[in-house]
Amino acid sequence: MKENHNLLHQEKWRIIDQSSTGLHVSALHSFGMDDTLCASVGSGSSPATVRTWVHDRTVVLGIQDTKLPHMQKALAFLEDQGYRYIVRNSGGLAVVLDQDVLNISIILPEQEKGIDINSGYDVMWELIKRMFANFQRDIEAKEIKGSYCPGSYDLSIDGKKFAGISQRRIRNAVAVQIYLCVNGSGKKRGELIQQFYSLGVANEQTRLAFPVIKPDVMASLSELLGVELTVDQVMTRLLWTLKEHAGLLYADQLQGEEIPLFDAYYQRVTERNDKILQAFV
Repeated sequence: MKENHNLLHQEKWRIIDQSSTGLHVSALHSFGMDDTLCASVGSGSSPATVRTWVHDRTVVLGIQDTKLPHMQKALAFLEDQGYRYIVRNSGGLAVVLDQDVLNISIILPEQEKGIDINSGYDVMWELIKRMFANFQRDIEAKEIKGSYCPGSYDLSIDGKKFAGISQRRIRNAVAVQIYLCVNGSGKKRGELIQQFYSLGVANEQTRLAFPVIKPDVMASLSELLGVELTVDQVMTRLLWTLKEHAGLLYADQLQGEEIPLFDAYYQRVTERNDKILQAFV
């Protein structure tokens, strides 16, 4: 873990907290933000950055999900349940966001030497382990079969997944993104996605393999740790952990050239999302 420990150590950590403001905007906003910050960090005009974000009652779909044979029925079901949906510009499959799910993006520069894919995942895994070290529970990184958006860096305790990690690389920077199910029922979130795929596949043979969801393998940190955690409390843990690994930790928002850059990236992800989804309207 030595290399990943070093990645956590930065001269400056810039913090952009959108855990409250994100509740009032589309999740597309966050994907435009991370692309903007990749460009800014990758060019050297911004130091390493951590951004936190929360979006309410939204299912973030992967491009593979749009190949479901009965996508219209599956999307209508999400709407009936009071969920919005978007198609993200990075890989993976459907995940659930709500007010009890904290997303963290770590944006790191790649100019000096490349950060390989596993190192990107490992730095986030290391951060989460340090944030919750006082609970003395083993946080594993391995695929949890039956979870939604399964991957080799699913984070779990006692075989139950509470977080998933993804990566996006552009403009000499890498954005490592995690969703943390802080509170609420992991099983209920799993049931939502289980029904989404059930309606979308409708027992048809499909060229692509879609996950068979087992809701019982999903849980929130509050359920797993036996304490009532809030997003604000987890934010505090994040800031204290980063403070231990930084010469300087400071709060910020988009500055200068980042503002028109965000407008351009946000427009790009919005147009792409609309183009993909118009086939199902």
